[in-house]
Amino acid sequence: MAAIIEIKDLSFSYPDGKRALSGINLTVYSDEKIALIGANGAGKSTLFLHLNGLLNGEGQISVKSLPLIKKNLAQIRAVVGVVFQNPDDQLFSPTVFEDVAYGPLYQGLDQQTIRTRVERALCDVGLSGFSQRNPYHLSNGEKKRVAIASVLSMQPQILVLDEPTAGLDPRARRELIALLSELPQTMLIATHDLELARQLTPRTVLMNAGSIIADGSTDQILEDKSLLLEYGLL
Repeated sequence: MAAIIEIKDLSFSYPDGKRALSGINLTVYSDEKIALIGANGAGKSTLFLHLNGLLNGEGQISVKSLPLIKKNLAQIRAVVGVVFQNPDDQLFSPTVFEDVAYGPLYQGLDQQTIRTRVERALCDVGLSGFSQRNPYHLSNGEKKRVAIASVLSMQPQILVLDEPTAGLDPRARRELIALLSELPQTMLIATHDLELARQLTPRTVLMNAGSIIADGSTDQILEDKSLLLEYGLL
C-alpha cells in the first residue's frame, strides 16, 4: 500500500506552554481505517488539527507526498476532510444545502456541479430530501450526518473524524457506524468508543500525554486489558 499521510517527529506546545504532542511518528496508508484511542488530553484532537494545517508544530507532515506547508494548504485541505466532535462547530447556515455546499462553493465550482455534489453527499449519508431543512432543528445524529456530508461534498480522499459517536443514542450510533463502514475514504477516527474501533477499524493507535504508546491490530490492542486499564480506557 502507498503511504497517504506521513508524520515525522511532530511536537507541539500550546501558547501557555502545555506540551500536547511529543515526537509523533505515524504513517497512514491508502484505504486504511484507523482508530486513535486515549484518555482525555492524550493529544488526539491536537494531532488531527495538524493534518490540514489548523495547527502548526515542529516536525514534518506530508499528505500524498506533499509537504504540509503554507503554499500547499489548499491542495491538502482538498484531500483531508475534518469532521469535528460537535457538529454545531461545523454547521452555521440556515439550510442543510448551504452548509453542504459551502466547501464546493469555496473551491470555486459552478452552480450545477455544486448542486450535484450536495445531492450526492446527502444521499451518501442517508439524508436525501433534507436540503432545505434547518440544521439546528435536526437531531444530534442527523447533525453529525450533515457535518459528514459537508466534508464529503468536497470529495476528500481522507476523512478525519473526532469522536463521531459522542452524544448519540444507541440507534443513531449504530446507523453512523454502518455509514462509516460503507464510505471508501481512508479514515482516522479519534474515539473513546472501543466497540466502534472493534467494528470499524482494523488498526488502532493508542496515545497518552502526547505520545504514541501502541500501534497495531485493533483486536490485539483491545484484548490487552492491562494496557487499556493503565491508560484510562477501562
